[in-house]
Formats: sequence, structure tokens, C-alpha cells
Amino acid sequence: MAPNFKKIKAFGGRQGGAAPPSYIDTTMEESSDQDLEAGSFLTENQRNNAVDTNNSGDNPYLDEYRALVRYVDTYRDPNAEVGEEDFSQQDQRRPWWAFWRGGKSGYARASLSDFETPSDWLNTDIREGLSSMEVERRRKFCGWNELSTEKENMFLKFIGFFRGPVLYVMEVAVIIALGMQDWLDAGIIIGILLLNAVVGWYQEKQAADVVASLKGDIAMKARVVRDGKETEIKARELVPGDIIIIEEGHVVAGDARLICEYDNPEGQAQYQAELTAQDVTSPRQEKFEEADDEGTPHIGHAIVAIDQSAITGESLAVDKYMTDTVYYTTGCKRGKAYAVVTAGAQASFVGKTASLVQGAKDSGHFKAIMDSIGTTLLVLVVFWILTAWIGGFYRNLHIVHESSNNLLTYALILLIIGVPVGLPVVTTTTLAVGAAYLAKEKAIVQKLTAIESLAGVDILCSDKTGTLTANQLSVREPFVMEGVDINWMMAVAALASSHNIKALDPIDKITILTLKRYPKAKEMISEGWKTEKFTPFDPVSKRITAVCTHNGVRYTCAKGAPKAVLALTNCNEEQAAIFKEKATEFARRGFRSLAVAVQEEDGPWEMLGMISLFDPPRADTAQTIAEAQALGLSVKMLTGDAIAIAKETCRMLALGTKVYNSDKLLHSDMAGTAIHDLCERADGFAEVFPEHKYQVVEMLQQRGHLTAMTGDGVNDAPSLKKSDCGIAVEGATEAAQAAADIVFLAPGLSTIVSAIKISRQIFQRMKAYIQYRIALCLHLEIYLVTSMIIINETIRADLIVFLALFADLATIAVAYDTAHYEKRPVEWQLPKIWIISIVLGALLALGTWILRGTLWLPDGGVIQDYGSVQEIIFLQVSLTENWLIFVTRGFETTPSWQLVSAIFGVDILASVFAGFGWFSDGLGEPSSPASISSKLSQNGATDILTIVVVWVYSIACVIVIAIIYQVMTRMRSLNDLGRKKRSAQDTMMENILTHLSKVALEHERDEKGGDRFYIAQKQVVEEEE
Repeated sequence: MAPNFKKIKAFGGRQGGAAPPSYIDTTMEESSDQDLEAGSFLTENQRNNAVDTNNSGDNPYLDEYRALVRYVDTYRDPNAEVGEEDFSQQDQRRPWWAFWRGGKSGYARASLSDFETPSDWLNTDIREGLSSMEVERRRKFCGWNELSTEKENMFLKFIGFFRGPVLYVMEVAVIIALGMQDWLDAGIIIGILLLNAVVGWYQEKQAADVVASLKGDIAMKARVVRDGKETEIKARELVPGDIIIIEEGHVVAGDARLICEYDNPEGQAQYQAELTAQDVTSPRQEKFEEADDEGTPHIGHAIVAIDQSAITGESLAVDKYMTDTVYYTTGCKRGKAYAVVTAGAQASFVGKTASLVQGAKDSGHFKAIMDSIGTTLLVLVVFWILTAWIGGFYRNLHIVHESSNNLLTYALILLIIGVPVGLPVVTTTTLAVGAAYLAKEKAIVQKLTAIESLAGVDILCSDKTGTLTANQLSVREPFVMEGVDINWMMAVAALASSHNIKALDPIDKITILTLKRYPKAKEMISEGWKTEKFTPFDPVSKRITAVCTHNGVRYTCAKGAPKAVLALTNCNEEQAAIFKEKATEFARRGFRSLAVAVQEEDGPWEMLGMISLFDPPRADTAQTIAEAQALGLSVKMLTGDAIAIAKETCRMLALGTKVYNSDKLLHSDMAGTAIHDLCERADGFAEVFPEHKYQVVEMLQQRGHLTAMTGDGVNDAPSLKKSDCGIAVEGATEAAQAAADIVFLAPGLSTIVSAIKISRQIFQRMKAYIQYRIALCLHLEIYLVTSMIIINETIRADLIVFLALFADLATIAVAYDTAHYEKRPVEWQLPKIWIISIVLGALLALGTWILRGTLWLPDGGVIQDYGSVQEIIFLQVSLTENWLIFVTRGFETTPSWQLVSAIFGVDILASVFAGFGWFSDGLGEPSSPASISSKLSQNGATDILTIVVVWVYSIACVIVIAIIYQVMTRMRSLNDLGRKKRSAQDTMMENILTHLSKVALEHERDEKGGDRFYIAQKQVVEEEE
């Protein structure tokens, strides 16, 4: 017989108030929470050999075993887990000045995904839960329970607006101005840099706040026991050790271990005993039942059934027993239970998967384009500076001189006007404001550059359920056997359904709600029925059964797969043939069929008929698909449903019926090129798994297509990340949302197509601004360098700085312009942009030269009463450059009031400059040959009539430029210049890659223990039906 052990409190104080024996080191109690392995040899000996005076001599070895138990309980295997102490010690010391780094003062926080919950955190009582104080203490270690990216440092983000090739050039210009002691120019350039940084930072922050508030509206909730009370909180507030309540219809808010059924709170003792048994089997607390093929016996019955399809892809709910783990973001389909949270979102199974996907930093295509434009402009600036200096050498100009005509001033001027300091800020601001627009359409942009990708997408691979269809099953055409009342069949179908109205299965829900169409059936089930026993759907029997009584008569009602229910009944051959024929017809039309049968007492089973279910397309889907096709977008349907259902859905949506089984993608004997052709031409694929989605994206990308992919589960994360624009649809798991570029909060394809239109509008704004800005740079470079060489004249550096400032002030509002969207997928087409920009810049320079030429005339040319060469040229350049944005934006839509107001305000300011002659230096330095008109003013001021003439001349210049621009954009050869071939085919490479995908590297050991590797054909394991 086993001895009767007394319960020993391992960490408690002594029983009673007796002082410790004098020979025991009193520091032992102070350090009792420390790991004994880290203690001193003397202290450990004292602990092991000490005898408690309260022991009364019953067991002289009690303290020895108490110390041994304490050692077992406090030992931390460094390779097994990381507790709160170890985790805090992982924090690395950072310098005091590195205040932007995470963590507490002096420490940099380790990754939260590495945090492992200490075992003593999981001993929470299910009646009391955690206290509010303990929750706050634990949160310092484990953080918030959410899959959020690391919070961006606002200061570093602001500093980022001063970095980049374009901005570095402006910073060099500041240094040159300071070196020349040109304090005004240096101050204004610094002001331009600050203005761009502040506006860009503020706009991005404002847009991010809109998106963040939208995310907050859809926060997941959790029911938790805290301070002895049940309460509902936001899921992000959970910490490891929290007691949560999981029930039907709820999403699990963190990795958790099941304790006991909700109706059996006394089951925690049994739970602890089961945990102890598992610990004896596995010191590292491993779970064997999942790995062992035969399985390990569980205690009792299943507590809950969990839908893990988002993680594993298995469609059936998995039974979970006491001590089993339920995973973050999975859904409870049946049961109600207490569970203890074992890991927060970032340290959960799903969180670690999401962190792997998020690990790769992608600078994006957009940044590459901006860098390409910036680098080209820098090269051009260097070329123009070199050209101006060579011209200056022939005129014997000094590097530095009191006159403004010196080589260093030339370099300063060309640096200021040759590099568009607002280019990175305006484009980023346009994207940020666009993200706010998309947020209003219930689309959360997680990465700004995804807007550009979405605008260029030409193939959309869409889920069926919830996106193309309404995700609401409907009963189509019930079939009843001869002589059966349809109301009786619908009543039996309702009886053989779950009656938990708080969390009904979709099939049971629609079966019950269909009773609205059958009032007599509704009356039947309201006449005193009582359910004695309910057996939910069983994947083995493939049916639901319910034993019900009515007026003392027992009825056994069954509902399920046609073949399974037919096997129960005693139908004759004729009846069975009719039934099978109807079932085949329903399957061919893509309907899900449910047979209904009933047994009265112990009599024979009677087949009543069959209910056909179908998930109908959304009301707007067919129209939206037609609209998408008009936008040059090809929609492909990817569904896990059977091929018959997929074809029926495509037929109803006029999507095309070239739908194939997904096996043709991975396990086909076709050549690589044939598989790529099939993928490109197909209207959809049926019986699709996540690996098929990835394969479709990869094949389409290899053909040169920009692909958008929708997904909702954890296992969709790789294909979402692989696609050019990953879209997490409404209701997607947090892991899918973390992997996606854009998260949609509203269901349906119309939301996605609407977002594509908005993204194309955003792209059009950026493209218009870039064309405009390049043309501005070339305008002044061409005019100034030619005037420097030909007539030894330039616009004063002070005025040049204001031209740069005005250009940025006027066009920051372009982010709010009402742009149009193209009817085909957009591309940057850089060759086209450069050709148009060069032509526009040359035309602007020609217009400026014509105006400058009139000022050599004896009567002053455009000067009516008096005027200044510097101010007139300054005004004409400012007006024509500002109005050029109206040309490059196109004429399909009316400009927004924000853009018109900003440009009009800057134009008035430029006119004031000209009127008062600010920064003109009076007559200035004469050109060669010099202007000799008597109307030239001594103080640089210009009369109002001359200003009006310059306005009229500038309007005429812009009209001519607009006509030429329209002609150029309508030229077919120029319109398609720079567009990539979207259906590029490389037969040899596609065949090679396909053959390689079917090959595996196998490994075996020979008799001598040596390793052998050889190439073999992949074996495809067929799953049993």
C-alpha cells in the first residue's frame, strides 16, 4: 500500500511563528525565490540538512525533500523555456542617448514572439481569475495580445523626410549657401526642407490615425474571469494566465489550454491531476496524442469542437479534450468551457507564423521608381552644372565673386531648381491621403506602396464564398418522395437540427429559417415536441440524428448526406432509383443535398425527401464582374467547393465555365507551358487548397501578370505575401490580415473593384505630379544654362529659391485633386514620362526665351509703363510652371477646389513679388548684350498693366502646351511605350521549372551508416474518400 503523503507547501513560510534554527543561514528565506542551482554551496547544504523544529521528529528527512521539491519547482531549463525573469534578462543594454529604441530606460526589449509563459503563471483559479494588479504586472512582460507591427517612432519618421538622394542634394545646397554667407537663401532652403517634412509627416500621421480608428472598430472581444467576476473585454487586453470562457460561435482570443466544462467548475482538480500525469510522461510538457498514430486515451468526452480550418485546412471541426490546446483565431463550433491562456497573440502558434511571413522587408516597386527618377535628375543636374561652368570658363567667371555671375552661384541655382525637393514628400502624401480615401471604402491599407500595386493589377484571384457569393445558404427546390407531405419533411429537418439559437451552424440555421415559407411545418414543431437526445454531425456516419417525443411517441429524425441517409431506409428499387437520379441532378447543378428520413418508434426508416442548398451570388456580383472586365481586370474564381458547384456559380455570374480541378496544377502530366497556359486561360479552379493558390499566383507572375489574391485563413498567408497585392477579405483571421497588403472590412467583390478604381486615381495623381515636376526641372535647367552661356545672365538665387518654394506650396494640394482613373491596368511607363516631360520642359523654356527676347526691344516689349527683367521673367516662370499641373492631370475631371485655391494663392503672391520688385536687386547686372529700354525700373518694381500682360501671355503659352500634350497622349505609339508584355511566355524555362517541381531529394543510410542522397520522382499520396 502506498504511503499517505501529507500535502507540503513548497513556497510557503513555516507553519507557526517559530524562528528558524540558529545554525541556519537566515539569508536562505530571503533568497528562497531564486533558483537553487544559482545559490551558494553553503546555503544549499543548509537547506538540505536543516531540520524543522516543528517536525516533532516524525520525519527527519522532511526538509531535505522539501528542499528537493523546491528545487524541482524552481528549476528553469535554459533550453526549455524562457520565464519572466529570463525574459527580462534578455533585454540588452542600450546607450542612454538611444532614446528611440524600445523597452525600459537603459534596455532594449526582446521580441515578444520569443516570450514563453512561465509554468507558475498557468495555475490560475477558474473561480477567481487574475486580479487587475496581476494583469498589469504580467503585461509588462508579454505586451498587448495583438498581432500588431512594432509601433513606429514618430521622431525617426520625421527625420526620414530629410533622407534620400533628392534631399541630400538640397542639404548640399544649404551648405554651399552658408559657405557663401548667403543667409537668406540658406534660410529659405532650410524652410523648404522643413515645410516638406512637416506637411509629409502630418499627412501620413493623419491618414494613419484614420486607418487605426477603423481597425479599433473591429476589435475582437473575449469573455474572461477577473477579480472573481465574469466580464467581457477586448481581446488585446488578455495576458497569459487569464481564465477565458470559450463557447459556440466565439473566436479563441489566444492560445489556451482547456481546463473543464463550463457547467462543471469542480473539474479543475481533475485537470490538475491530468496535467501531473502528463508531466510524468513528458518533462517538457509535450503532447503525444497528436503525434501518435494510435492516439492517447483522453479522460471523459470532448469538451468543445474547434474549427481549425484557418490553420490546418481541415474542413471538419476537431474535438478537444481536457488539457488540449486550442489555438488563437480558431472558432468554437460546439460546447462551452473554461480555458487558461498559455500564450499571447505574438507568441502564439498563429503569431509566430505571421512573424515569419512579416520578417521580409520589401522596399517595393514604388521606391525603386522614385530612386530611378531621382538618380536620373541628379545626373542631369551634374551635366547642366558642368555645361554652365564650361561656358563660364570662356567668359572668365570666378568661382566666388561679389557679382551673382560666378560659378558657385550657378551651381547653387542649378542644384535648387534641378532636384525637386517636394517629389518624395508629395508622392508619399498622395499615397497617405489615398489610404484615408480607401479607409472610407472599408479598405485598410497596411503598406502605402500596395496602392500602386493594386492600381496595376490585371488579374484578380477571388474566393467564392463571401466575395462572389453572399455566404448565406438558401434552400432551393426541395424534393419530396411520393405521398410525403412537404410540411412534414421540413418539420423533421428542423427537428434534426441544433436548437442552440445563439450559435447555429449555417446549414441548421437556414433549415430552421426556411420554416417561414412553410407555416404548417412551423405549427407542427410547436405542438409539444421534446428532444430526448441530439447527436451532431459525425464525419463517419455523415448525418445528424435527433430522438424526439411527441404525445408519447418516439421519433428518430435524421438529416445528412443522401447516400448515408438512403442506406438507413428500406426504399424499394424504384424509389431508390428516383432518389439517386434527383441527387445526381442536384450535384450536377452545384447544389448541396441533404436527405431527410424519420423512424417512428422501432419501425422502419421512411425516406421523406431531399433539401437542396446553394450559396447564391451576391446581387451586385455579376454587374461588378462586368465592370471589372471593362477596367481590363480578369477575375478568376478559386474555391474549395466541388467542381459542379464552381461551374454553376460561374454560369450564374457570366464569368465563363472554363473551371478545372486544382489537381491539374500540381499533379498533372502536362508540360510546363501547357500548365501555365491552362492557369492563364482558366476562369477558375475548384477543390483548391492553399498550396494551389500559391501555385496559381506564381504561374501568373511568371507570365508577367500583376496578380491580386484574396484570402482569409492562416494557411493563405504565403499566397497573400507572394501576390503583388494580398487582400484579406472581410472576416479574415488576424494572421491573414497581418500577411495582407490591404484588409477589407466589407464583403463582396464590389468593394475590391471600387478600391482598384480609387488606387488608379491615386496613381494618376502621382503620375501627373511626377511629369509636372520633371518638366519644371528641365524648363529652368534649359533656360538658365542657355542664358548663362549665351547672354551671361541668370535669375537671382533669391528668386530661384522662391520659385522652388512656390512650386512645392502649390502642388502639395495635388493629393486632394479629383483625378480620373484609366480603363486599363496602369504602369509607370518611364520612357513615356521622360519623353513627354522633356517636350513640356523645352516648350516652357521656349516660352520664357520669347518673353526675354521682347525685353531687348527699345520700347521694352511686354513692359507697358515700367518693369524689371528679373521680376517679369520670375512671374512668367512661376505662372506657367504652376498652371502646368492642370495640363499633366488631364481634362477628364474638374480640378478640386483645394488645388485651384493653392495655385491661385501662389500666383497672387508671385504677382505681388513682381509688383513691388522684391529681391530683384533693382536693375540688376546687365546681360550681354544689355537691355537698353528706358522703361526698365530702377527699383525692380513692375506696373500692374505689365503684370496683366504677362498673365495673358502665360495663359496663351499653357494653352499651346496643353494642345501639344493632348496630341502626344493620343499617339498610339507613345501611349503604349514602356508597357510590359503581360502574357510573356518562356517555354523552355516553364518546362524546366515544372519538371523540377515534380522531383524530390531522397535520403537514406547504407549498412555502414553512410549518407546517400539521390533524386527521385515525388510520390503523390491519394487521400481516402
